[in-house]
Amino acid sequence: MGYEVSAGVIVFRNRPQPEYLLLDYGSHWDFPKGHIEEGEDPVTTARRELREETGIQDARFVSGYMERMRYVYRRAGEQMRKVVIYFLAETSVGAVTLSSEHSGYAWVSYEEGLQRLTFDTARDLLGKAHKFLEGSPPFFMDRRTHTDPK
Repeated sequence: MGYEVSAGVIVFRNRPQPEYLLLDYGSHWDFPKGHIEEGEDPVTTARRELREETGIQDARFVSGYMERMRYVYRRAGEQMRKVVIYFLAETSVGAVTLSSEHSGYAWVSYEEGLQRLTFDTARDLLGKAHKFLEGSPPFFMDRRTHTDPK
């Protein structure tokens, strides 16, 4: 059995209630994510994938939020175990420039996101992110160090 690690980001904007960005992969709706490349840490990967898949460059990553999604799938007949490390980030951007791997996007309310997301694991992630945001105002990571500001 093979093993992969990826990183992704649950992106939101406040309008005044959070709206979440979902991407249409053609066969399913999900969050931006991708493989961690050599020399990258998960936050760097999440930022890069967000930029490559949506054109969003100004996202502010929320400190204290990191969730792991685990699942098994088949690739070229081989069973693969996959872990995706997700972060939460805020942006003020509305327009998205999609990469060729996506056929659409939507900014959705929490309730609509639960309806539109294809997989239970993604709905669970959205629920955790939404609950996290309801708990207190977000505190953002320092972009240069990927750590909490002092």
